[in-house]
Amino acid sequence: MKPALGIDTILFDLDGTLIDTNDLIINSFLHTLNRYYPNKYTRDDVLPFMGPTLRETFEPMNPEAVEEMIATYRAFNHANHDLLVKEFTGVFETVRTLKESGYNIGIVTTKMHDVVLKGLKLSKLDQFFDVIVALDHVSKPKPDPEPILLALEQLGTKPESAIMVGDNYHDILGGKNAGTKTAGVAWSLKGREFLEKFEPDFMLESMADILDIVGAGRQ
Repeated sequence: MKPALGIDTILFDLDGTLIDTNDLIINSFLHTLNRYYPNKYTRDDVLPFMGPTLRETFEPMNPEAVEEMIATYRAFNHANHDLLVKEFTGVFETVRTLKESGYNIGIVTTKMHDVVLKGLKLSKLDQFFDVIVALDHVSKPKPDPEPILLALEQLGTKPESAIMVGDNYHDILGGKNAGTKTAGVAWSLKGREFLEKFEPDFMLESMADILDIVGAGRQ
């Protein structure tokens, strides 16, 4: 098998890319913010908070209460995880095909590792990934290149043979900063037009599109 573009490694964001955690994240933010700022925030207000770390979101709002706000968010998120997380069509089959075709596949996320495992187990994707780099594994999250470079180091591969796939600008800019190819997902809650502003190399209409990009299944 000869991969297209010389790509042998695919790195994925988790939330909003591999699994549909949009409702879970939005409700976790609304629950938390309503406790500290009753009736101030709506669903549309919290959309910009999706992608950055919780600390990056909460610290400018209330530096004194940031730890408490993070704890409140995570408690609600954990308690409601399995109820609100859903699957994206075609993700399981595509990831399985990549794994069976011999590609290195990993996850690079701004989520904590324990919750990453929870989401992967729920979606039955936990059997496929060679490497997981979560927020608690790095000092600087995406778009800093550190987590992507760490994943590549653990996989024993190089940026020029990798592609970073995600639903937010942190993923696209993180990939560019690390020197990988990049792909946005058109099902991003923020919309494909938002992602296109950051000039990803590719835009996936469905997850199966990644198979053609990397040449999975070609002889």
